[in-house]
Amino acid sequence: MMLHPVLEQLKTLKLDGMLEALQGQNNLPNIGKLGFEERLGLLVEHEVSLRESKRVKRRLNTARLKTQACFEDISFKATRKLDKSLVISLETCQWVRDHRNIFITGSTGTGKTFLGEAFAHKACLKGFTALSVRLPRFLEELVQAKAEGTYLKRLLAISKIDILLLDDFGLSPFTDQNRRDFLEILDDRYKKKSTIITSQLEVKLWHSAIGDATLADAIMDRVTHNSYRFALVGPTLRKQE
Repeated sequence: MMLHPVLEQLKTLKLDGMLEALQGQNNLPNIGKLGFEERLGLLVEHEVSLRESKRVKRRLNTARLKTQACFEDISFKATRKLDKSLVISLETCQWVRDHRNIFITGSTGTGKTFLGEAFAHKACLKGFTALSVRLPRFLEELVQAKAEGTYLKRLLAISKIDILLLDDFGLSPFTDQNRRDFLEILDDRYKKKSTIITSQLEVKLWHSAIGDATLADAIMDRVTHNSYRFALVGPTLRKQE
């Protein structure tokens, strides 16, 4: 059988992995020693591997991670007082399946964003979707979405994301609309999805940072009861870099 028509058919069917593997097999001098089932198995295995690689790449692109964070690069230097056993226990991403949240606090440069995005990166590798945003800018984008008539569509899209990483909580004051939008986001995710929040403020100060006691009660009630917490300390990692 002529190989060229087969390659063209694989290309038409968008079986890029099998196409690539078959071309590779054709260049191996001893490939004829393998049986049909073995060769077919290698083709299918390569197709599955390529498709999963593309899915991971799409999830990482959608996540918009700002750092080159990965779980294996997390620093456990003693000065950070980072609970290594707790971090390692989260590697399985069971916390995402259980719809639990993660809070990461610490002063500027202690690696809050990196740690949060390392958790998100690991989750993307394991099949979950994620999105990393700076909370102040994100809330302003929601204000703009409401003006443009795309607010509800944006909320729906956000509610479907497995992990929403909200960076820099409390960095700027909340307006009344910001508070209400924040509540809408967290209400949609309550016991359904996971949220990671990073902040320079200790968690005990978050309530007052929100600025409205009633809305603050509602917001905190939706995130604090089912969360893992990390309080990073030590010198800035940026200077060490």
